Amino acid sequence: MGGAAAAPRGQRPAGPPVPDAEESRSPRGEARIEDALAGPVVAAVRDTGGYGGAVYLRSHDRRSLVLCVMSGVPRSLLKPWWRIPVSGALPMCEAFRSGETQYLPDDRATMLRFPQFTAALPYSFAHAYQPVRVGGETVGVLAVLHSSFREPAGEAEVREGLRRAVQEMEERLAAYAHGLPGRTDADAVAYGIEYDDQPVSVRLPAPRAEAVAVGMVEWDLAGGRWTGDDDALELLGVSRDEFGGTLAAVEERVSPDDLYELRAARRDAEETGQVRGRHFRVLDASQDDSEAVRYRPVELWGHVVRTGTSGRLLVGALVDVAGGVTAAEAAERLPDGLFSLDQDGRVIYANRRCQDLLGCDLERLLGHYPWRVLPWLHDPAYEDRYRAAMLTQQPVSYLVRDPDGVWLGFVLYPGVHGLTGRVFPTAAPAGAEPGRALPPSSEPAAGPTGLVTTARAGALYHVVQMASVLTESVTVRDVCRAVSEQLLPAFGAQEVALYTVRDGRMYLLWEDGYPQHFLDPFEGVSLEADLPGVHALTTRLPLFFKSPEELVGAYPRLALDPMMSWAFLPLIASGHPVGSCILGWSTPHRFTAEERSALTALAGLTAQAMERARLYDAESAVARGLQEGLLPHRLPAIDRLRITARYLPGTKGMDIGGDWYDVIRTGRGVALVIGDVEGHSVGAAAVMGQLRSAVHSFAASGRPPHEVVTHTNQLLAELETDVFATCCYIELNPATGHALAVRAGHPPPLLRHPDGSAEPLELPGGVLLGVQPDADYPVTELTLEPGSVLALYTDGLVEVPGSDIATGIETVRTCLAVSRTDSMEELADRMLGAARRAEDRPDDVALLLTAYDPADAS
Repeated sequence: MGGAAAAPRGQRPAGPPVPDAEESRSPRGEARIEDALAGPVVAAVRDTGGYGGAVYLRSHDRRSLVLCVMSGVPRSLLKPWWRIPVSGALPMCEAFRSGETQYLPDDRATMLRFPQFTAALPYSFAHAYQPVRVGGETVGVLAVLHSSFREPAGEAEVREGLRRAVQEMEERLAAYAHGLPGRTDADAVAYGIEYDDQPVSVRLPAPRAEAVAVGMVEWDLAGGRWTGDDDALELLGVSRDEFGGTLAAVEERVSPDDLYELRAARRDAEETGQVRGRHFRVLDASQDDSEAVRYRPVELWGHVVRTGTSGRLLVGALVDVAGGVTAAEAAERLPDGLFSLDQDGRVIYANRRCQDLLGCDLERLLGHYPWRVLPWLHDPAYEDRYRAAMLTQQPVSYLVRDPDGVWLGFVLYPGVHGLTGRVFPTAAPAGAEPGRALPPSSEPAAGPTGLVTTARAGALYHVVQMASVLTESVTVRDVCRAVSEQLLPAFGAQEVALYTVRDGRMYLLWEDGYPQHFLDPFEGVSLEADLPGVHALTTRLPLFFKSPEELVGAYPRLALDPMMSWAFLPLIASGHPVGSCILGWSTPHRFTAEERSALTALAGLTAQAMERARLYDAESAVARGLQEGLLPHRLPAIDRLRITARYLPGTKGMDIGGDWYDVIRTGRGVALVIGDVEGHSVGAAAVMGQLRSAVHSFAASGRPPHEVVTHTNQLLAELETDVFATCCYIELNPATGHALAVRAGHPPPLLRHPDGSAEPLELPGGVLLGVQPDADYPVTELTLEPGSVLALYTDGLVEVPGSDIATGIETVRTCLAVSRTDSMEELADRMLGAARRAEDRPDDVALLLTAYDPADAS
């Protein structure tokens, strides 16, 4: 889609060549940015009594927060929040913007302050967020998650744990930044603290498991001689001096009930050349003489090698299996099905009873999501139960009806490293619904507080989340991106295509996941074409196909991509067709009634947002054309001066602003002007046009600077527009470098001296234009040295969400000082890039740069 290539983790996408790994390490030996974050994240979870943690860092363009490190929480659960706009209505964004800790003890507090977050994750858990600052800049946010059902950690304890972890994190990040390649001493401390890659998962420490003892053995099959290392003899419970080194000596240590297994191992070796896990028990050497006889289970594994002309030697290992195998055997004896999922929800174990109840063998289940393997579990309600268990860290129970009509009860017991589940047949309760909580008569209340979690509609919150996201989407491209980012992960689809109707034909707006050029033949098809996407739109009815056979049966000539299931959704807004949305699944997908309803509702929301965005794009194009027409099309060439300008429109809202700049020849030199009319509307742009014309006329007539600004102020007051404006006017003599400056409520200009130092020029000024008709505007004399650079800008360049304007001015000043380039074009681009702007920039930006070089008379 024309996006830039991703940069390596923790490095800028542009700059000097990246050296090898050793050269790029910081003084502390940390070569990657996540290495500086992993330890403090784990410490924060531990010190606050939480079950999960995460760190968001700012993106390279400063518009987004990107999930860098996460621990204790499955990646799949947080995938919709891997990248979020800084301006988002989410607690981590608020912490980043405000620089203050956000503490939310339960779902009620979250709902009151961040309703969109609750709509997206409708589960009860406690969470807290702490800003991370390096070199005076906020570079990220640390988050910790807690169960709101267990004894909660006090707010003071959580804040203190976060504070300690963030302090260590900030020290590590500063060391990391100092070690970045290409860094100079003049760079800001926070240089390079940014992230644009996928999140890195860090495991929380697990309880230490008892090590499995293994001893190496050799068994002469012909002569019956046994030899073993010290570990093997320890498992047999004898010392080297006591051991006779024969099969008989081994048999003395084996339970009489298991002698057959030991002897059968010899037969296995002779017949097959190997022994695979022959299980028997040996006397436990750790017991006291006063205790009854106690045995320890072991297994023998090995293979046969030949010695000499006819000798055969079993070489292998004696393995202590007192833990794992006996636990697995116990699980196999349970009357209920037992299964285990890893932290991300994939099956890692299922006993035989579970396989029977699910009608699926272990080989098919291992390593997969159960709701992906079993079509009858492929309902958002069931996946929602897994999410609820993992995010609340409380047991969850619910009902499922299998394809044969048998009701099964599921109970999920979560932990930070995964989830254990039970499944058992149960009688169908009155009014039973799949996905609903088990009634008390079917399953005892789960959890220490007797909680049985009630199920929420599996797909409902996707509709709510989509609605909240689409309300913030402005352009058609914004809507398409939001649909793609929300629908694909929410419903497990792998493809999406959005089409719009124009002049009776269908045109592609957005696609994701399709093979290259696959959709080319469908571009511009008429509304009479025999295609499912067209029929869904013309009939205004969604079409669902759960298999290729169904789709080919309905449309025999349709070329198919590698997908297995499809949904074709009409986009209808205000009663007229807007376009179609096509979704594809790479595995067979069963569309439940709930999911069909949710997808149909989402199509309606998408259509309304698309229609609104199309209107915005059309009006915005006209408005932007008007505004650009009021700005200078070309700046005059002035001897001894190199001048460039930049203008960036704001991206939030449907109106235009009143920023302007100008370069005007006067009888005494050249006037450099920049101004900003209050508000964002066509009216503001019109006033801007009038003021620019007035300033141009007054300056060209030869009036001195203070008279130009004074007369402009009087003119604005007489217009009675109820808007105000700021302005900075500097008249410069290119022959001498002498300048006269007047400021009317405008941010101070920046001056870079020939030695590279830069400073804001705190010029005495007057009130905003249009406030007082008789206001006085003092004049300040300046002298520019050869090699100086003067920067005039509007406040959109230095306004930082959640911070004061002084911070933004300092950021731009630092960039001006460290950017040692002779190109005014490159310098202007760097200054725009250094300014931290939100994803939805609320204000326009104007920038006017002037380099004074008396030797340049071109």
